[in-house]
Amino acid sequence: MEKTAVQKLAGALKILVIITFACNLIALLLVPGLVMFRHAYPMLLDLEWSAGDAAGVAFFLPIGFAAAWGSVWGDGAYSVVLTLFLLFCGVCTAVVLWQARRVLDTVLEGLPFQEKNSKSLRCAAACSFLISAAALVRLIWGLAYYRTIEPLLSYNALFVPVFFMAGLLCLVMSALFRQAAELKAENDLTI
Repeated sequence: MEKTAVQKLAGALKILVIITFACNLIALLLVPGLVMFRHAYPMLLDLEWSAGDAAGVAFFLPIGFAAAWGSVWGDGAYSVVLTLFLLFCGVCTAVVLWQARRVLDTVLEGLPFQEKNSKSLRCAAACSFLISAAALVRLIWGLAYYRTIEPLLSYNALFVPVFFMAGLLCLVMSALFRQAAELKAENDLTI
């Protein structure tokens, strides 16, 4: 049986979702190292680099990223909050991507109107709302910690409405899939 255009598109999208999911998992492992790297970055720009230095950095960089998992917790409140926020959002994003993969699997099967799609979209909505709430908490923490309005100009301020709207969109899609699944079941019983 030949695939429809929607199934071909879902196949391409599934590949992109799997690649993004894998990159998300890799990024989760690197979060503490990247948080610690923000301290070293200005100093690294001032150094003059040679080929031998680059080889040494390539060797010791993975060790530094691994060591950052233990040292980030003693680096001050900002590093701890940033690390926890990024890890939490990364895990929620991984769950959203996994649920998207599950929905795309049913589209590829040619049976998208199933109750399990509705459940997957509700789970994705819950994770989107959690990311929005975590961004709001971090935004409020930033306002109290810095005692300035600068956190309102950061990506956290953007995360709050964007992920809240994503959660609402997933809830609407979940209701549509649930209703379509009910109509399909009713039609199957009628015939």
